[in-house]
This record gives sequence, C-alpha cells and structure tokens, in this order.
Amino acid sequence: MKKIRIIFYSLVSTVVLAAVVLWLVFFFSDPETKTINEGVRKAASGKFIQLSDGITHYETGGPDTGRVVVLVHGFSVPCYIWDPTYESLLKNGFHVIRFDEFGRGFSDRPDVDYNPAVYRKQLFELILKLHLRTPVSLAGVSFGGVVISDFAAHYPGLVDRLILVDPVYRFTRLEAAPLIANYILAVQHQKQATGQLGDFLRPELFPDWADRFKVQMQYRGFRHALISTREHYPGDSILANYHSIAGLGKKILLIWGKEDHTVPFLYSDSLMEILHPEFFPVDSAAHLPFLEKPAEVNSRIIVFLSQ
Repeated sequence: MKKIRIIFYSLVSTVVLAAVVLWLVFFFSDPETKTINEGVRKAASGKFIQLSDGITHYETGGPDTGRVVVLVHGFSVPCYIWDPTYESLLKNGFHVIRFDEFGRGFSDRPDVDYNPAVYRKQLFELILKLHLRTPVSLAGVSFGGVVISDFAAHYPGLVDRLILVDPVYRFTRLEAAPLIANYILAVQHQKQATGQLGDFLRPELFPDWADRFKVQMQYRGFRHALISTREHYPGDSILANYHSIAGLGKKILLIWGKEDHTVPFLYSDSLMEILHPEFFPVDSAAHLPFLEKPAEVNSRIIVFLSQ
C-alpha cells in the first residue's frame, strides 16, 4: 500500500511539474503583452472609426469623385499587404480604402466568434459610416477573396465588380483543440512570423516582412481572431458564395500567381469553371503576385477597374 502511495504521489508531482513548466514556457513566450488603446492608435498611421464590434483602423485617399475601391487583406497580414496596389490606385485617380479586419493590425480584437457575419458587418458598416458612394469595387487577396465574395453574395446592390487575388478555395478547421492551438501559436510565434515569407517565390526580396508582421502579434486577441476564424468560418459557405456571385452578373477579375503553394494554382481551374471571370495568371509569382510583380498586376487591375 505504501508503495502504491509513493507511485501515486510521484505521478501527481510529475504532472504538476510538467504543467508548471508548460505554463512558464507559455508565459515567457507569449508575445501578446499589450492592449490596443488610444495611445497605440495615436502613434499609428491612418484613421480609426467606431463600428458595432469595435474600432476599425483604416486608410483612405484619392479624390471623392473617383471610383471607390475597397481593398480587403487576407487571413493574418493586415492592410499594409496592399501597399503597392494602394499607391498605384491613388496615383490613377481612384478613391481607395483599405482597412484592418477585426483581430488584425491596429483594429480592435473583439471577444466574439469570428464567423462570416462579423467580417460582413465590419465591411458593411465601414461603407455606410464612411459615406462611400455605392456600388463599390472590392478587391480581396487570399482569405480577403472569401470575405468580399460573401459580402457580394449578401449585398449585391452595394458591389460593382470584384477582384480576387489567389483567393482561398478550401478552408478547414484546426486539427488541434483551440486551447492547444493557442499554446502552440504563442510558443512558436517566431515561426509564425517567419512563415509569412512562404507566400513569396523570392522571400529574400522582402527582408522586413516578418518584422512588420510581428507588430500586430504583441496585442492581445490576435491569436484568438485567427483560431476563432478557423473554428467558426464554415468551409462549405466559401464554395457556396462563389457559386452565388457567379450568378450576379458582376465583372470579376481573377489573378493568380503560378507558383502559389499557399493556395495552389491548380484551384484556379475550378474557380474559372464557376465564375467565368477575366483571368490573369502571373508568371514568376507565388501567393502575393501584386507584391512580386507590382507593375504587371496593378496595371491589369487599373485597366479592369477603368472599363
């Protein structure tokens, strides 16, 4: 009996020690040590607007009389991802808006389920509160293509035309439980940041990309937004929305980097069959062709928007 107690207490001690070690690793690894507040907003570039689910960070420019174009970023990299396209559109007389989706960049990180309605409402309220002339043109990269397709399917009257850049085609839930996924992302946050370079064919041309990504990682709620999106954005709705917008009669431009391994180029065939869009495959570019081939891609975007 005494031997059994010794074994039991040894096991308990081992479990407790392991838990303490795991917690310490998490505590000292966790980059989310700050909260986005007024001080952070004042130091950031761009503008901020209060919406139902929180404050949204956005940038806007160009003449009020220009065609309105809203740029929607992807799953985790905030609106700076559109830098060359944003500047190119401004120079060509468009009225351009880009913003950080909730949970990313300098926008708030509401404690909600990040489902399609959250992203849809944020974009709707942004258009409404900024008094944008509708219908607007929407451009979305990667997961942003999912967001704008969902928006167009629900608010077709507010949308003129769509630009999909290497859009997400399939979206699966996390294999690990949210608690475990949160721990892994905290402990491996450096790997997550450097992993963003995998979106490029030639990552050496973007030496500051990982450091720019790390800025948003220090604010509480970033991981929750990513994990919750994977948990609460139903994959079947993505394909359904592509079929929905195909029947709207909207002009659609599909752009895809031929060397994309994040959302493989082969999916472009499937989307071509559904959407029948204008198609611009980009040579020598991966998941972000407008960054790797800015002159070619942005010229094509401007021609499409000017038609």
